Amino acid sequence: MRRRDFIDGALGLGILMTASKAGLRGSNKEASALILSAVKSGELRAASLEVRRDAFTYRKAFGEAQSSDTPFLIASITKPMTAVGLMLLADRGELALGDPVHKFIPEFQDGARKAITIKNLLTHTSGLPDQLPENIELRKRQAPLEEFVARAINTPLLFKPGTRVQYQSMGFLLASEVAQRITKTPFAKFLEEEVFQPLGMGRTALGLGRFGISESPRSQVEHAEPLYGGGGEDTTSWDWNSPYWRNLATPWGGAHSTGRDIAKMLDAFLHPERNVLKPETAASMIVDQNQGLNEPWGIGFSLKPGQFGRESSPATFGHGGSTGTIAWADPEIDRVCVLLTTLPARASQESILQPVCDLISRRDT
Repeated sequence: MRRRDFIDGALGLGILMTASKAGLRGSNKEASALILSAVKSGELRAASLEVRRDAFTYRKAFGEAQSSDTPFLIASITKPMTAVGLMLLADRGELALGDPVHKFIPEFQDGARKAITIKNLLTHTSGLPDQLPENIELRKRQAPLEEFVARAINTPLLFKPGTRVQYQSMGFLLASEVAQRITKTPFAKFLEEEVFQPLGMGRTALGLGRFGISESPRSQVEHAEPLYGGGGEDTTSWDWNSPYWRNLATPWGGAHSTGRDIAKMLDAFLHPERNVLKPETAASMIVDQNQGLNEPWGIGFSLKPGQFGRESSPATFGHGGSTGTIAWADPEIDRVCVLLTTLPARASQESILQPVCDLISRRDT
């Protein structure tokens, strides 16, 4: 069946490009009304919503987002993109999930580090911290990504690798370093050429890429945690809106993308014939790799029950981002939802992100 689109414009004043009554379901309208209300009240600066239901797509931009092609700083939705890059190398036989990291980063083998595998990096079981203890200091002096890598190689582990699950951005940083050492290509370029282009993700880049910083809505960083630039002091040289951070291309949270592009990536896991990965590789990324541990994770994808809407099935996979983003796909009903906002998740989770996911996950629509 050919996909048909309902495309709505910014501020709720858009036009119907092509549509079918079947594509204009109630939960889309309710979700849009909720987002639009937050924009009109001044709570939310900009947002973009993409919902794919069977053969239909609902797409809408809000507030300062000029169109559905406006790229947002997507934060940790970057992690599944990084994971796809690593699994592509696995498909090519250039690494295996069970390989120790020190096979590719020889200096990473002191003590328990010697036991950390590629799989540990991609499933939050490495023992590495989420952010480095000196994260703010590095950002304040605008350290290059290479210095983050060097610090992550030597930072203390929080627990014995493989014994528990604890969210860790630094694992994805070192995973990208592994890929970079194998390919001898900057990781941002590798993702662009080997993942984004083949998937038709023409409005996605790790870092700003070819985008101008003015093309992307500014994050409402005043609502962010101090770790990311919120708080009373002047953080404009290193917060989410700074040219430094937007260009740093952090593989754990520095990508820019659109709802349409992220939906294409998720759709490739619902329909593996569209993926850049082998079908069995794609399938392995969206099932629990942490059985027997304290939290389920796929390879780069979160599988936490209820995170993606009250009525989402147990097979639902996706990821959220601290800048106020969330993206998920439910294989049982062939549904994809991507919501990108400028209001940090700590402020938008209960008022916008979760309610929208609850609406879109409804089975009666």
